[in-house]
Amino acid sequence: MHTLQTSTFDPAHAVFDYTHAAGEPWTHVVKRGQTLRIIDLEGNQAVDTLFYNEHDTTESYSATDTLQRQGSVYLGAGSVLRSNRGNAMLTITADTCGRHDTLGGACASESNSVRYAADKKYMHSCRDNFLIALTRLDRGMGKRDLAPNINFFMNVPVTPEGGLTFEDGLSAPGKYVEMRAEMDVLVLVSNCPQLNNPCNAYNPTPVRFVVWDAEA
Repeated sequence: MHTLQTSTFDPAHAVFDYTHAAGEPWTHVVKRGQTLRIIDLEGNQAVDTLFYNEHDTTESYSATDTLQRQGSVYLGAGSVLRSNRGNAMLTITADTCGRHDTLGGACASESNSVRYAADKKYMHSCRDNFLIALTRLDRGMGKRDLAPNINFFMNVPVTPEGGLTFEDGLSAPGKYVEMRAEMDVLVLVSNCPQLNNPCNAYNPTPVRFVVWDAEA
């Protein structure tokens, strides 16, 4: 667990404040110096997230570069999210949850059918959400632009043997993670629709996104 860190930002002074429906995709541009807060409104929701360089989307969040540079498989306050070119994209400046997954990936029709049952293949998934959002952006992005994502608020412990287990979340209503953008970033989110594992307590719920301008 990372050390918990609260924020001094006041939502009353935010430049953007949006509550996003359970199970749906979302995109937004966060400018360099701005701070993005993701709030788990009801607790145990998983927020699958990818980041891209707003001006060159071939540069994107890299789990490999991020984990290698920080020497830990979990994210928390102080973590620097790095791109596939090794550049700093965002820095986690506040976190009241303490555990965010970098290895569990996004649910997909294929993984749903293998992990749970064949009839789960056609359930809505985070990978579907990502592709829907990219289509709406109309930037010529698609499957090849998807990379291993962050699962904010999701608890996926690594076993001593090197395996992964999907456990009940450690989050609770009102917990949040906050990041300062180190470049202009395009944020791609699937507010996870998963109904088959405890990552969101089998009950997808809304999340809230709040953005503040750079402090003077």
